[in-house]
Amino acid sequence: MQKIHLTVLSAVLVVLTAGTSVLAQQSTARQQAPEKPYHQQIREEPPQSRAESTKVLSNLYAHLAAATDAQSAKEIAETIERLWLLPYSDTIAVLMERSATALAQKNNALALKLLDAVVDLAPDYAEGWHRRAVVHFSNNDYMRALGDLRRALALEPNHFKALDGLAHILRELNRDRQALQAYRQLLSVNPYYSGAADAVRELEREVEGQGI
Repeated sequence: MQKIHLTVLSAVLVVLTAGTSVLAQQSTARQQAPEKPYHQQIREEPPQSRAESTKVLSNLYAHLAAATDAQSAKEIAETIERLWLLPYSDTIAVLMERSATALAQKNNALALKLLDAVVDLAPDYAEGWHRRAVVHFSNNDYMRALGDLRRALALEPNHFKALDGLAHILRELNRDRQALQAYRQLLSVNPYYSGAADAVRELEREVEGQGI
């Protein structure tokens, strides 16, 4: 009988030892596994409120400005753009979706009407102003586009697409000094934004040639 008890006890000890070993291996694996980049974490668990989204965006902009290569900057920027489109409300979400469809179908009149409603209902929603600026630009209405871009940037100074649109229009209007300033601001937000560095170099040559 004593031998049986000893055998059972030995078996239990073996099981416990094996279990402890497995737990130790799992703990070591977790410690060794590389932590996912912040922007990937946000994609998997997006913010659930506007207040939380504002905080997350601030962190993402910091990561974007410190990006060390174009690919990581691209991934961070794409995550930021997703947050720009988080529904302000169900009504705004529907209006934004329909305006995007109308613009894709080149129905600018309908897109503009829908986005007029967006900015009326949600004047503090930066993406609404930016999207309406895109429609104005498509209509070659540069002055209204500039007005809307400035409203978007007043609400979201790091909106790199609005900065790019602003710089592009200013350049079209031959306001080179202001365009150069906008492009420089764009690069401070997103150092790998496509075409921005080239635009800065070209504008610097042009502006310097004007005697400043």
